[in-house]
Amino acid sequence: MTTLDTAPVAAPVASATRAARAWRTLRSSRTALVGLTIVAVHVLIALLAPLLTSYDPVANDASHALLGPGWEHWAGTDQYGRDVLARVLYGGRYALGVSVAATVLTVALGTVVGCAAALRGGWLDDVLGRVLDAVLSVPSILALLVIVTALGTGPAVIVLAIAVVYVPQVVRVVRGAALAVVPADYVTAARARGERTWSILWREILPNITDVVCVEFAMRASWVVLLISSLSFLGFGADPPTPDWGLMVAENRTAITVVPMASLAPIIALATLVVGLNLAADGLSKAWGVDRIREGS
Repeated sequence: MTTLDTAPVAAPVASATRAARAWRTLRSSRTALVGLTIVAVHVLIALLAPLLTSYDPVANDASHALLGPGWEHWAGTDQYGRDVLARVLYGGRYALGVSVAATVLTVALGTVVGCAAALRGGWLDDVLGRVLDAVLSVPSILALLVIVTALGTGPAVIVLAIAVVYVPQVVRVVRGAALAVVPADYVTAARARGERTWSILWREILPNITDVVCVEFAMRASWVVLLISSLSFLGFGADPPTPDWGLMVAENRTAITVVPMASLAPIIALATLVVGLNLAADGLSKAWGVDRIREGS
């Protein structure tokens, strides 16, 4: 009886100790700090976009179309006379907003389902595994195009489509991490006390796989950003004249020899954000000792 009374305390104490150790390790990881700094700069620029430029990102001005970089328009203008820098700055809002919403929904659903599959096991785990294999056999971009074509465009549809495509991958990664926690004594004690599945997931399993979930979030966010921009480039994402990096590249690719900055500026913005997210994910993975290949197997 004494063991059952004291076992639940071990998990929070161990989690707190590991969190403190992970934070100390993270501060010593230059890769993670550089990546997080780049992402933070993008977020700050997106939030301060109205203060950084006085131009309306969607206002057309035919008299100032296809201008090169200058004092009035630092990155030039596009074929509709819109300020390129203003569209890039505001484009970060769309990219970050939709990407964060899609990644949060994807990782949250994948974490809950993956933990539940690892905890319950049996037929549920077997059936879920077969369903995941079927979904993962379909290329991501093809599945997204089918969903967007059927349901239409718009941020809500894109967020839902990305969740459908990426949740199975998150489930496999989280399930692999949770399987290492399920046999622990404090999980066994919680089961013996008759705690509900949700309580065990929230109090015993999730705190011990937080590092895996954080790394998966950072890595998944980089893929989501690229996927959203790809959809916009193909004409299935943001609707014109929404300032979006993928849409900007698509609109200005025919005039790239005349005003190259109209295409290069959004490409540079997208590339730096993806690099920052990848550096953050790689640094977090190394700092916390998370093996994504092993966890996803």
